[in-house]
Amino acid sequence: MRSVADRIRHTLMFELIGLVLLLPLGNWVFGIPVADMGVIGVASATVAAGWNYAYNLGFDRIMQRLTGSTRKSVPVRVLHAVAFEGGLLVLLLPPIAWYLGLTLWQAFVMDLSIAAFYVAYAFLFNLAYDHIFPVPAAKQAPEGALPARG
Repeated sequence: MRSVADRIRHTLMFELIGLVLLLPLGNWVFGIPVADMGVIGVASATVAAGWNYAYNLGFDRIMQRLTGSTRKSVPVRVLHAVAFEGGLLVLLLPPIAWYLGLTLWQAFVMDLSIAAFYVAYAFLFNLAYDHIFPVPAAKQAPEGALPARG
């Protein structure tokens, strides 16, 4: 599994690069002033950073229990990205609607668009991250050794 330092690097890189891409894109697509997009972006990134850490830790623990590994195939990576964004959508929808003075439906449509961007971004970012910073290989016990208990 990944170390705490690696998870923090992952989270910070993910959020910073995402913001750099999202702010001008949100202004262009939705016509929302960059300052308002910035408030939404920074607040969302702050919530997402906490969610990212907790979600990835939980996802990896579940994978470790179910499969004995945290290596993710492409289908698992797709599930991982979609489920992450679904949870984040639930967390962010009410504050975005309130801040922008939108109905929940309008905020939902806007947030779905942003979530679609982030699903694709999360998939590509995590593939690149796993390539650049591979998961350390699990230490193998010497042949014939009994597994450690604990």
